[in-house]
Amino acid sequence: MWAALKARLRGRADEPEPPARETEAAPPTGRRPTEQAGARAPAPAPSPTSDSDVFAEGFFGSKVSEETIEDVLDELEIGLLQSDVALPVVERLRRDLRKEFSGRKLRRGVEAEDAIKNALERSVRSILAQPPFDLPGKVRAASPKPYVILFVGVNGTGKTTTVAKMAGWLGGQGLSCVIAAGDTFRAGAIEQLLVHGERLGIRVIRQQEGSDPAAVAFDAVEHARAKGVDVVLIDTAGRQHTNENLIEEAKKIRRVTSPSLVLFVGDALTGHDVVEQAKLFQTAVGVQGLVLTKLDADAKGGAALSATYVTKAPILFVGTGQGYGDLAPFDPEWMVRRLFAEGTAG
Repeated sequence: MWAALKARLRGRADEPEPPARETEAAPPTGRRPTEQAGARAPAPAPSPTSDSDVFAEGFFGSKVSEETIEDVLDELEIGLLQSDVALPVVERLRRDLRKEFSGRKLRRGVEAEDAIKNALERSVRSILAQPPFDLPGKVRAASPKPYVILFVGVNGTGKTTTVAKMAGWLGGQGLSCVIAAGDTFRAGAIEQLLVHGERLGIRVIRQQEGSDPAAVAFDAVEHARAKGVDVVLIDTAGRQHTNENLIEEAKKIRRVTSPSLVLFVGDALTGHDVVEQAKLFQTAVGVQGLVLTKLDADAKGGAALSATYVTKAPILFVGTGQGYGDLAPFDPEWMVRRLFAEGTAG
C-alpha cells in the first residue's frame, strides 16, 4: 500500500520541500531496511518512530500549511482507494492525519513523506488493535462443552480448507474436534471434508447431499456433547447476497447451534468484494472474527484493513498456504510492516 501512496506523493508538483532534502534521506520505519531506501545518502538518519520524533515544540521547525495538508490528503485518498481501502477507512485516516498535522511544525531534518508515513502507521495500528484472543483458553474455559465455531463466507475463499486447518491447529493445542459438513449444497464439499478428516484423524458428521444443513450441525453438537469433544467446527455453504434462501439457512444454523464464535472467511485478494461480503455476513449472522486467506499474497493490503474496520470484528487468523500448518493467529504488527514496506508493489 505504501508504495502506491509514496508514488502519488512524490508525483505532486506542489509537494512541500522539507529541510535538508538532498542530504537527509530516511529509510522507512519497520524492523528491516530496504534495498531501495538510503541510496542517495551513505549514512541516512533513522526514520521517526513516534509523535515526539516528528513534531517540534516551540518556535523551531517547519510548519505545514493547511492548504498543503489538504492537497496531501487528496493525493492520499486516491492512493488509498487504489489500494483497496474502503471509503469509510479513508475518511478515518484523513481525520487522523488532519488532526496530527494541523497547526504543528515538523522537526528539523524530518521529511514530510516520513512524517506522513509515521502518522499513517499509528492510525492503522489503532484500527487493527485488538485485545488478545486466546482461542484455546476460551475452549478450555467453556462450560458446558462443546465450544461451537460457525464458519461463514462465499464459495471459493478457502472456507472448507480453513475449517480443516483450524481442526489441525486446535489438535496441536491438545484439543479434540469434530467437523460438521454443513455445506450440503455444493457437489464434492462433503467428500472434501471426509478426506481432510481422514488425514487429520478427526470425525466428520455428515448427511446426504441436499439434506438440511442445520440438522447436520445439530447432530455434530449432540455428538460432541455425548463424546466429550472440545470443539465443533461447522462448515457452511457459500452464500451470495442474491440468494436469500441460503442467507436464511445461515441464520437457521446459528439459531439451532448457538455458536460460541462466528468466523467469516474471506479471500484477501478479492479486494473490495471481501469487504462487502464481510458486511453482508455481519448483518445476517453477527460475525465475531475474521479469517483472511491468501493475505501473504495481497500486495495492496487495503482489503484486510477495511474488512476489520467496517465489521468492527478483529482479524483472528490468516491463511498463508494450502497446507494444514498454513494457518496462524493474526499479528497486527506484521500487517503494519507489510502495508508500509518500501518494496511492496501496489
